[in-house]
Amino acid sequence: MLSPELPPLPALTRAEAEFIDCYLEVLDQVGRINPAHGGDTYGALRAAQALASRATALRDALALMHDRGESRLHAGTLTRTLRLLDGERRAGRTALPPASGS
Repeated sequence: MLSPELPPLPALTRAEAEFIDCYLEVLDQVGRINPAHGGDTYGALRAAQALASRATALRDALALMHDRGESRLHAGTLTRTLRLLDGERRAGRTALPPASGS
């Protein structure tokens, strides 16, 4: 059985693509650290260590965009890209779960 073909990603500059990739990696690490999702301290420690390097890469991607004269973040295009790359689920891991009861 063939899986359905995913829609193509919007056209991005190389720097925008790097920015999106790094942003999602930061979200993934913050989601792994999130104490509301339980887990163990070693896993959270490893994610925190990875977060530092991924945040540096995110900063570098944004600096490159700025240096190249890319002065605007095109929210519509970048939002579509994030949605296609499962950004909503990944960002959801950084939030608190809904309150139960009362």
